[in-house]
Amino acid sequence: MSPADETIGFVGVGLMGHGIAKNILVSGYPLAVIAHRERTRVEDLLSSGATEAESLKELGENASIVFICAPGSPQVEVIVRELKSGLKSGSVIVDCSTSDPNSTAALAEELEPLGGTPVQAAEGTLGAMVGARDDVFARLKPVIETWAASVVHIGAIGDGHRMKLLNNFLSLGYGAIYAEALVLAGKVGLSPERFDRVIRGSRMDCGFYQTFMAYVLDGNREAHKFTLTNAVKDLRYLESMANAAGLSNPIDNAVKNAFAVAYAGGGDGPEDYVPTLPEHVARLNGTEFKAGEA
Repeated sequence: MSPADETIGFVGVGLMGHGIAKNILVSGYPLAVIAHRERTRVEDLLSSGATEAESLKELGENASIVFICAPGSPQVEVIVRELKSGLKSGSVIVDCSTSDPNSTAALAEELEPLGGTPVQAAEGTLGAMVGARDDVFARLKPVIETWAASVVHIGAIGDGHRMKLLNNFLSLGYGAIYAEALVLAGKVGLSPERFDRVIRGSRMDCGFYQTFMAYVLDGNREAHKFTLTNAVKDLRYLESMANAAGLSNPIDNAVKNAFAVAYAGGGDGPEDYVPTLPEHVARLNGTEFKAGEA
């Protein structure tokens, strides 16, 4: 389908959603957004040609595809129920949030989770894991390709969210290991810079490591914008998925607890980003870890 064949509605133009919405818009798709508590990103999209809906019902009435980028399943459920009153037959809801697969299945709507950060959203280099029927995936794929470098049809409704939770389990597990390793390195006299000289470029290196270390080494807060709040939420969803499958998952619980302690433990608060975890680990151990001081 061409941009002329679809009209796009977007709910949640925050850190992640703004970059996705902007790429859809500049690729020629008509785009409508709804007010966000922080108006700057809404105004940027409006200045680029988007329109603004006054309500979710109005947004649904005028969109053939609606993207949702919300904090989690409770918010998605509220949004979907309000959208449904305005949606026309044949419309598709695409949930870009990291949601509870049980909630997704209960809503019985097409969905589409994604993997990456707000920087990648703005650059159009996210990875997308799509759970949808074959015909719906074929319809969504050209729209998703406006903001994702990798688009994988992972399976049926709910499978995208299941895979996203597994993806985040791996990445957040890396984060918990990096944090503990860096604090221990400091305690035994190895600076973050010396640590990085060994890991960077080795088999232990990866994109997640590099954005994590951009904060640790340079103090770049913008490099990896994923909050402790979302980390704890995603790991709790993974735990719920494992419980439903009858699987013991002690490593997930250990990783979840690492982030939960940081979330509850102070610092700048639960809106700290994941690469600040070494600071929380250090504080818990009665020492100090300062980013940007290699």
